[in-house]
Amino acid sequence: MNGLIVVNKEKGWTSRDVVNKISSIFDTPKVGHTGTLDPLAQGVLVVALNEGVKLVDLLVSENKEYIAEVQPGILTDTLDLEGKVLEQKNYHLDKEKIISVLNSFLGKSKQEVPLHSSVKVNGRRLYDYARNNLEVELPKRDIEVFAIELLEMKDDSFTFKVSVSKGTYIRSLIRDIGVKLDIPCTMKNLIRTKQGPYRLEDSYTLEEIASGNYKLISFYDALKDYPKVEVNSYIANKIKNGRILENRYQDKKIVFVNSQKDVLAIYEVYDKDKTKVKPLKVFNLE
Repeated sequence: MNGLIVVNKEKGWTSRDVVNKISSIFDTPKVGHTGTLDPLAQGVLVVALNEGVKLVDLLVSENKEYIAEVQPGILTDTLDLEGKVLEQKNYHLDKEKIISVLNSFLGKSKQEVPLHSSVKVNGRRLYDYARNNLEVELPKRDIEVFAIELLEMKDDSFTFKVSVSKGTYIRSLIRDIGVKLDIPCTMKNLIRTKQGPYRLEDSYTLEEIASGNYKLISFYDALKDYPKVEVNSYIANKIKNGRILENRYQDKKIVFVNSQKDVLAIYEVYDKDKTKVKPLKVFNLE
């Protein structure tokens, strides 16, 4: 069984917990996911099975959409409600100001990575620095906010929806929103509603998957936005063996399929004259 499953991750589970559970359900060690969700968060987690793990690095780069609930008046070391409180402040929420601040994040910017994260600095995870009370300069990443809107405002919280590029930390975004509001802010709840084309309404709980109630996404469908070329058995055998091929195609990446629409491999141009294509991913479907 090869392909992808869109999981609706429950709050309290780590992404690794989900991978381990899927591994147990399908009795295979070859399981991966395409973008970590914190235990506090829930929602879309795309999980790859067997040969599908070869697609993980391609899918991680896809844009994501979230609904985030903010707890104003508090800042914690983890930037969510599970952390140690660093700052508290009385506040008053102004709807127009919140909308203005949210809109100010549209476009490209640099974001400081949270200390409590798995990003490596000098070969060591940032959360290791945090656990050992070691000082470290937090790296900054280029991010982009494509869309952001206020969904709801209460006396003690507000909720917004945001579409962002790969590598964006919503906890950090909330912290930075608080800085512009002059109110310490911490993430209260987070739901990932979309990753690439995969939406929350098309996801399955682990209970549903365990009972057989799920849809397996084929490689063909997962790569629907890539140009596809159907090949005969002679070329298919070359592809199976990872052979370099003449480039008769205009695209930088090509998906080769057989007559049954099975995806054989993803190839890419590799020489400066663009006369050759080499295998990027070859799938063993036997």
